[in-house]
Amino acid sequence: MTLAIAIIDAFTSEPFRGNPAAVCLLEEEREPEWMQRVAAEMNLSETAFLRRRQDGSFGLRWFTPTQEVDLCGHATLASSHYLWTNGLLDRERQARFYTNSGLLTATLEEGGIRLDFPAEAAAPVTAPEELIQGLGLIPRYTGRNRMDYLVEVDSEETVRTLRPDFGMLARVNARGVIVTSRAAAGTGGTAEAAAAYDFVSRAFYPATGVDEDPVTGSAHCALAPYWQKRLRKNEFHAYQASARGGEMHVSVHGERVHMVGQAVTVMLGQLMV
Repeated sequence: MTLAIAIIDAFTSEPFRGNPAAVCLLEEEREPEWMQRVAAEMNLSETAFLRRRQDGSFGLRWFTPTQEVDLCGHATLASSHYLWTNGLLDRERQARFYTNSGLLTATLEEGGIRLDFPAEAAAPVTAPEELIQGLGLIPRYTGRNRMDYLVEVDSEETVRTLRPDFGMLARVNARGVIVTSRAAAGTGGTAEAAAAYDFVSRAFYPATGVDEDPVTGSAHCALAPYWQKRLRKNEFHAYQASARGGEMHVSVHGERVHMVGQAVTVMLGQLMV
């Protein structure tokens, strides 16, 4: 038996940038243990498993190399891109995904793919010692939502030059740690970038087997509500300053966050199991 599988770079218009996700279309239900083994074999930050439902929507689950997660943006973007580009869903139809975080949707637009996700605002908390030691700094702000810690630091340079102690961060009682700052005036992800970014970030998930995630949609479910209050605006151009780098347009709509990004297929293949 073979199954179609693809590797798609998300939140980028260029191959080998953004965040790669594997997307596997299932023809029948599979055990979580099997999906976890496939994700470990792919060894990407996320592997997405899709299964078509009778109403034309899809069940969607996400696995890191070591565990299942409840919310993932880039692998959802990659999944919708896979469905449209392979003729599995009409390009005029909205992609509808049933997940551990409820119904998520994706819509193909002229500027990219629009994801509709839940807002995951972080409430202020005291930074635990493992977080301070792991980052090697005292945060300007520390918050936490149901998944992650959110930390604001003093500058974009601090975000970009952080060298975390991943062993210490893995001891933090959370899925991961998001570090952010307001973007320096006129900065962009590349030297050619014309538009300034509103904020930059990096995201670390060593407890899930991913030391640094290249571009994290679910992190922006916390980042967007946070910067909405700080900058008093609802729409943002955001850059995640990992080694691969990636960008997206983000907006807050009440209790929802919309993210618009692009994706590129870099590999198509068959899983021989």
